[in-house]
Amino acid sequence: MSSVVVAGSFNVDHVWRCDALPAPGATIAGRYSTGPGGKGFNQAVAACRSGAATTFVCALGDDAGGALARQLAAADGLALVPESSDEPTGTAGIYVDNRGRNSIVIGAGANASLSPAFIEANRALLGSAKVVLAQLESPAESVEAVLGIAREAGVMTVLNPAPANAPSSIGLLKLADVMTPNETEFAALLGRHVGERVEADDVAALDGARLHALCRLLSGNTVVVTLGAVGVFVSHDEDTLRGDTQPYYRVAAEPVQVVDTTGAGDAFNGALASSLAQAPQAPFATHVRFANQYAARSTESEGAALAMPRLTPAQA
Repeated sequence: MSSVVVAGSFNVDHVWRCDALPAPGATIAGRYSTGPGGKGFNQAVAACRSGAATTFVCALGDDAGGALARQLAAADGLALVPESSDEPTGTAGIYVDNRGRNSIVIGAGANASLSPAFIEANRALLGSAKVVLAQLESPAESVEAVLGIAREAGVMTVLNPAPANAPSSIGLLKLADVMTPNETEFAALLGRHVGERVEADDVAALDGARLHALCRLLSGNTVVVTLGAVGVFVSHDEDTLRGDTQPYYRVAAEPVQVVDTTGAGDAFNGALASSLAQAPQAPFATHVRFANQYAARSTESEGAALAMPRLTPAQA
């Protein structure tokens, strides 16, 4: 039985590392590599490597990319529940500059084939988990089915509403016990669902009371806004503090030597789900600090899924 079930995307990443991100019309030199990625797979690997028994529900093509997903999941002890697709396995083109910043283009492929019917067929799996985690690189109706089934079973639900331009509804957001946008996704959600216009670059600088008020407009549950180098902001409903002593607070970023930030948000989400599943009685701040530390360590290596740190039992 898995304590964490992650439903989402798997991509084969094609990565170019270059001095600066390419400008429109520019041709620049870079160093190429390839490896596994996709927000769902990255988060599932992070949950698994940070100590939780984890199952990954996804859609894969009958091709080399699908074979790679199966091979890597088996090597990590990650249980894989794939829906077969006639589409090619998902891909991503990623540019990373010498400051660790990135730009990403996704080819959904099989990820767009993950169906509500397949999710329904795995109702028992979702209902037996301690934490269910999803993102928005899969069809919105399938993500809604994932979170709805888990909610019906009393399982804690975590939604990473990424990427920022993915479709979502306020009904989908309400199915998340914990929602984890970064500043870009947070600004997009406010504009789309609340009518509040906030620039993504200004989110981190907002005072705590204002940022908390914006979070409360967006969700009646817990919102965790990841702010990159600035750290993390947590906002709870006043009546559901999840073991914390205050409704909102910040957690500072961990000092690290950044090599590549590509999978940092996914590292945070996977580790957060893992910690919540393994120590459900601990204060929420404990889980956030664990996830924050894990995400920071992931930026010290190149890659996405393969950069997720493997924790020993003493570290988990």
